[in-house]
Amino acid sequence: MTEPSQLRLITERLLLRPFTLSDAPEVQRLAGASEIADTTSNIPHPYPEGAAEAWIAGHAAQIAAGTDYPFAIIRRADETLVGAIGLHVQPAHHRAEMGYWIGVPYWRQGYATEAVRRVIAFGFDTLGLNRIYATYFTRNPASRRVMEKAGMRYEGTLREWIRKADRYEDCGICAILRKDYGQEV
Repeated sequence: MTEPSQLRLITERLLLRPFTLSDAPEVQRLAGASEIADTTSNIPHPYPEGAAEAWIAGHAAQIAAGTDYPFAIIRRADETLVGAIGLHVQPAHHRAEMGYWIGVPYWRQGYATEAVRRVIAFGFDTLGLNRIYATYFTRNPASRRVMEKAGMRYEGTLREWIRKADRYEDCGICAILRKDYGQEV
C-alpha cells in the first residue's frame, strides 16, 4: 500500500487526500455547522474545540494499518476543503462502510456524488473489497440520492438504528457489490 501521506485520489473537480493538521480549523468550521451534526451519526454539535486536531492525528496510523481511509475532499480549482469521506474496512469480510459529509456552503454542487464514486473505485480496484455500504438517516433523502447516483442500491431500513441527540433515528442502507461495480445505471 502507498505511504499514507502519498495517498491521492483524483476526479474531474476534486482531490481526495489525507487530512493534515493544517486542515483542522476548516474541519472545525465546516463540521461545526448544526446542519452537519443533524444529518450524521457521529459528529456532535457544538463541535468541541480540539476535536478536529484529535481526529486528524489518528489518521496516518489508521491508513497504515489498513483499517480506515479518511480523505479530505478538496476542490481542485482553488484547493478549498469542501468535506470529508472515508472507508472503514472490515478485512475479514472484504467489506467497508463508507461515510461522508459536505460542508453546507458546498451542498447541491455534485461534490458528494463525485467523491463517493471515486472512493468506491478505490475500494474495489485498490483495496480489493467485495462490498461497500453506507447508512443515512431516512429523513435525509439527499444522502440516499448521492449513493444511488454513485451506483449503490437501497437495501432496506434499519429501524431506530442510531441514537442521536436523545432520539432514535431510522437509517436506510445502500450498498454496492464488486460484481455490480461498473454496471451502475
